[in-house]
Amino acid sequence: MKKKWGIPAAAVAVGVLATGCGGTKDALPQAQQLAADTGARYKAVRVPALDGMTCDKGNGGFDFGSDLDMLVAGDDGLPRIKQESGEDQVSCFGATRITLSKGGMRATVPNLTARTTLYEKVADPAASLDKVFSHTMHLEKGYGRNPVGRPKSFTTKDLVLKCQQNVSDTFPMTTCFWADYGAIGVVDFFPPDGKHVPIDEAAAQTHKFAVGALSATGTS
Repeated sequence: MKKKWGIPAAAVAVGVLATGCGGTKDALPQAQQLAADTGARYKAVRVPALDGMTCDKGNGGFDFGSDLDMLVAGDDGLPRIKQESGEDQVSCFGATRITLSKGGMRATVPNLTARTTLYEKVADPAASLDKVFSHTMHLEKGYGRNPVGRPKSFTTKDLVLKCQQNVSDTFPMTTCFWADYGAIGVVDFFPPDGKHVPIDEAAAQTHKFAVGALSATGTS
């Protein structure tokens, strides 16, 4: 995969614009356990409205390349709902753009990029999340994305989440995977100040993203 260094992210065009400072300090609404499956499933990934961010489909004009871009892997055996190419990916920019520099190259990047895979049924979201997290992070480590510290797991009534700080191409990233009964996704946070986004903050933003991105279409 060819690296896209030096290609600046396009100016955000059609998107969902919300007022704010480009991030969230809201606490994650944790719960003792995930609520029971209501049977709700999804036919598409919506572009969510996040406070202080402009979001749109796609990667925001930047990718690391060389298989360093985060994905959802290790979900073999789960029945997928067909999605058109590129419809699983959303990127969001804050009011202040993030610029990464490496050598003589510079690139403008989103605050976050996300991929969401839809399924007919995820019978055990927690077990599936652990499997996807373990498989994907091991795969990415083989490509040179190295974990930092320990992962941290969260539960809300809507989702289960697992987040890990890591370093990709020398840059401090924070990555959160999440799952419910009809979807599994990953949100990758770029460093707004050259440092890892704190895990608790990333988890709260991931929860907002996931809840806003899912479009229910009835029951199974």
